[in-house]
Amino acid sequence: GSPTSMLRDPTSGEVKGVSVDLGKELAKRLGVPYEQVEYRRIAEVIEGLKSGAADFTISNASPARAKDVDFTQPLVSIELGYLVPSGSPVATLADVDQPGIRVGVTQGSTSQSTLPHELKNAAVVPVPTLNAAIEMFTQRKIDAFATNKAILFEMSESLPGSRVLDGRWGVEDVAIAIPKGRDQGLAYMRNFVEDANSKGLVTRAVERAGLRGTVKTDSR
Repeated sequence: GSPTSMLRDPTSGEVKGVSVDLGKELAKRLGVPYEQVEYRRIAEVIEGLKSGAADFTISNASPARAKDVDFTQPLVSIELGYLVPSGSPVATLADVDQPGIRVGVTQGSTSQSTLPHELKNAAVVPVPTLNAAIEMFTQRKIDAFATNKAILFEMSESLPGSRVLDGRWGVEDVAIAIPKGRDQGLAYMRNFVEDANSKGLVTRAVERAGLRGTVKTDSR
């Protein structure tokens, strides 16, 4: 359910996403088959890379994840924000951190590890999947959901009247991740990112995925 990773059209079955498009391009350049390995949440993807079940993904390049996988330079940076349901009294970022407000986060995500330190009054509620978060909104079990805005805007289309709040509580740098110990591979991937950016491949993948909430990346 993430434009940075994979979206599947429920009607046509078409699959798109920045990770899908760049993964296919990488396989093409290497002259190897492209195989899509699907997981329900990012924590499981990282475990898949660690175990060797997967070779490539695109993820928030957080310091915690960098202990488990190696990252290239950022492909794109995305604002972190909140989604609130229709009719919510929560109108600003400041309104979120109030007693009685329940903020959903994906289990095993950077938001889960970060927000308990940022929010002094609101409760952080781990949610197993993005689809489960949408269901919890409809059941009024959470009052807001926190992640990057690319995902939030995608979720909002399934929740009529919901809105992504203005402003941000952080920014995440999204980069290619590969298993540790592949030093030559990492050098190749850094060159791949440089080439993909210079030739507009990243921009086209972002546009095709309908990824929103981006901010300008630092070149590094």
